[in-house]
Amino acid sequence: MSSAETPTPELPQPVRDAVRFNAEGLVPVITQDAATSEVLMLAWMNAEALSITLATGDGVYYSRSRQELWRKGATSGNVQRVVSLALDCDGDTVLMRVEQSGPACHTGTTTCFTGREITHA
Repeated sequence: MSSAETPTPELPQPVRDAVRFNAEGLVPVITQDAATSEVLMLAWMNAEALSITLATGDGVYYSRSRQELWRKGATSGNVQRVVSLALDCDGDTVLMRVEQSGPACHTGTTTCFTGREITHA
């Protein structure tokens, strides 16, 4: 995803003031299915990804491994339409509720947690 496609919208000042990005300029995002409340995935956003998400209603994230923005579903077609965004009480985590089309995980599972349960002793 290239910033050259369209100019990045400005992150509204009240949002910028409320979000506590970490030292790398990122904030974790818990993505939840708006209809079922199931947690679909955890990802990261920088200010640019958050501003694009707010402006377009599409789930846009920052890939720490590729160090670039990625729009959920750009290659798979399994897009996320944002229903709501909220910050936790400290402003250091975003909760994004979405309408998910298709599997949320790149592995093809419904969520990034499906089939990956850890048992305890």
